Amino acid sequence: MFTDMVGFTASTQTDEAAALKRLREQERIVRSILLLHRGREIKSTGDGFLVEFDSALRATECAIAIQRRIHERNSRSNVTPIELRIGVHLGDVERRKGDIFGDAVNVASRIGPCATPGGVCISGPVFDQVQNKIPNQLEKIEPRTLKGLQNAIDVYRVVLPWGVSQVPTSVPGLPRLAVLPLTNISPDPKDEYFADGLTEELTSALSKIRELRVIARTSVGQYKATSKSVSQIGAELGVTSVLEGSVRKAGNRLRITLQLIDAGTQEHLWVNNYDRELDDVFAIQTDIAERTAGALRVELLGPERESIEKKPTANLAAYDLYLKGIHAVRQSTVGGWSEAIKLLGGAIQEDPGFSLAYSYLANLYIGIAGVTLSGRVAFPHAKELIAKAIELDPNSSDAHTALGNLALQRDQDWVAAEREFKTAIALNPSNALAHFWYGIFLRVIKRFGEATEEFRTAIELDPSSDFPRWGLANVRYLAGDMPSAIALAQAERDRLPEDPRNHLRLALYYARAGRMDDARTEAELALGPDDVFTRHLRAILRALLGDTGEARRLATSEEEAARSKLVNPSQQALLYLAIGEQEKAFEWVERDFQSGEKTLWFFYQDPGFDSIRDDSRFQAALKRMNLP
Repeated sequence: MFTDMVGFTASTQTDEAAALKRLREQERIVRSILLLHRGREIKSTGDGFLVEFDSALRATECAIAIQRRIHERNSRSNVTPIELRIGVHLGDVERRKGDIFGDAVNVASRIGPCATPGGVCISGPVFDQVQNKIPNQLEKIEPRTLKGLQNAIDVYRVVLPWGVSQVPTSVPGLPRLAVLPLTNISPDPKDEYFADGLTEELTSALSKIRELRVIARTSVGQYKATSKSVSQIGAELGVTSVLEGSVRKAGNRLRITLQLIDAGTQEHLWVNNYDRELDDVFAIQTDIAERTAGALRVELLGPERESIEKKPTANLAAYDLYLKGIHAVRQSTVGGWSEAIKLLGGAIQEDPGFSLAYSYLANLYIGIAGVTLSGRVAFPHAKELIAKAIELDPNSSDAHTALGNLALQRDQDWVAAEREFKTAIALNPSNALAHFWYGIFLRVIKRFGEATEEFRTAIELDPSSDFPRWGLANVRYLAGDMPSAIALAQAERDRLPEDPRNHLRLALYYARAGRMDDARTEAELALGPDDVFTRHLRAILRALLGDTGEARRLATSEEEAARSKLVNPSQQALLYLAIGEQEKAFEWVERDFQSGEKTLWFFYQDPGFDSIRDDSRFQAALKRMNLP
């Protein structure tokens, strides 16, 4: 194994003392982990190590552990990142005077540079030894002839859960871009919403360029006011370039400073300052899209240019309310959603021709349906908004995503749902939400292979979101591929160990696989605040482990609460099945349909329903929803 510290030589020229301090720190980290994995340090290479192991598996696990520890260190605030590349190869060596020599050493030294900063690459012989023995996915990268070697060799990238997507890009060669949160430098701190909203609008405008893949806003939000380097952000998001800058709003004047940076070299591809009136904000967005397309050498087709140049609204008051609505949604609270509904409704009142506002509000209603608002209330609102959005802009990817969701969740009209999701993706291949929901649709109708691909694409486009990652794990779980499901769940647990839901989901997979001791251990790690979903999951897990008390207590309390609040009928049915009360479960299955909530389509594949799956009443319930 070779390790190499990225950018060390260059950093010594800027601040040698600080660079040497980081070098010593990384040496301490690496050496402590080598001891745990029985790695023998052969020598220091100045800013890295040559290490020997008696096992390819142990070497690979050591490399992953090193990068995990470095990632944890870099995640702390106010630290200058340390980045390593690690390469692992397997072969015979000759030992002389404490050093090792041979072709295997030469090959190993060439594998590391194939890795991205913070990454691990392994050779084909190592892959043969470790595949299916580690939870991480292994992605084959383009065969390459490495410097000093005559023949091309196979190289694989170890997918790290805190890094880029769990799969290679579905369209190799397309540039990938992240628009980082714009910094608000306005005199009034309350103008933060404008910077946030403009970030989202730039992301949306650039995602209309077909030859560009743009990371979703939900994944870049974490980099607001970050101290991480562009190269580290690029490695974590798996992007080739980053757009960053600031916005200053003073009255009706705007000053926007932007720079497009190559994530690999950290070179500026273009830099520009915009000093304009507020009503020029759409012209600025168009210019940014054109400059970015030119710098990344992608073709801006006629329809794309038309779409980008089209003003969403000429009413600045409506646009201001729209941006405030987006900002409120990002608060991810019930209060935030309620405020967003008011603001977006206000934007529509100001400009009844504002298609974007209709689409955004429709998707918001669908997103909270069955969560904070009854589907019976949310879906009629969404239907009306979608119809208006598509009337105003038939080529709105967001509107077609909402229409597909309405067909899926309210009507269980599989033909219409698939048509609309495919249309949304064709209109905007970077629409992560459309890929995610299309994956859900494909999972529901048991096209598991296609669902897997859609979730993988959603992860590429929104690598920090847990929804597509759990979608991918769940589809493998429901397809009966328990080793893959558990490996993916372990990776998500390791990525976000502070989220109790990640421990509980993994514990549930362990329990379903018969690994009860592992399930108990994992469940004990599920600390932190409870929400309704977490309480249900915890109660069902306890019942699987032999203690039905918690499930019984929750089922009773939810039965009482249903008189005054929204209770998910399918989750309540699963609770009763966990304690063996099948008749009560059937009551809630029937209530699901009669109430109009109709949530069974999402849950019906859960193994918790296996005890009644062959019952004619359950079969009749599936038939009423056109379910397989």
